[in-house]
Amino acid sequence: MILFAIVVCEVAFWVAILAGLTARYVLRRPRLGGALLLLAPVIDAVLLALVAVDLLGGGTASWHHGLAAIYIGVSIAYGKRMVAWADAHFQHRFASGPAPERLSGTRYTVKCWRDVLLTALAVVIAAATLGAIILLVNDAGRTAALSEFFRILGFIFAIDFLWAVSYTIWPKKPASALPAAAPSR
Repeated sequence: MILFAIVVCEVAFWVAILAGLTARYVLRRPRLGGALLLLAPVIDAVLLALVAVDLLGGGTASWHHGLAAIYIGVSIAYGKRMVAWADAHFQHRFASGPAPERLSGTRYTVKCWRDVLLTALAVVIAAATLGAIILLVNDAGRTAALSEFFRILGFIFAIDFLWAVSYTIWPKKPASALPAAAPSR
């Protein structure tokens, strides 16, 4: 049930974002668009409530519950930026806004380090969610699967950290600095 709820919430999250941006830029209804965009955090709260109800109702935690905690952490930490990214693309496509900027070099490296901070926030939120669920259920036998996710959270952070380190050492070259492709015949 929880895996299904995660999928439904993920789809609902993006439907709310797309509906909000469509209302804002295609239908020219900014208030309706704003209201639809506000549904995204509500969807996260619904998923958290479903996890709590499932476990407090006697369910045994599985990897699905841990995945829900990670989803909630990422959604909260990166949600504003995901909406801003989609907003910039919608604005460019439907409201004659400027093309979204493609970062490279130092600016891309700085973005990678900001991502490390957002990933750290996502990891902390997910860990706090897991910890709260473990404390709330208060049955080590039923929440044992959740304890394994603390290691996974560390792995997620390590990957993002190493990604930022790699771009610090080998910065992304601007598209104009790349050699031109050979003409095709």
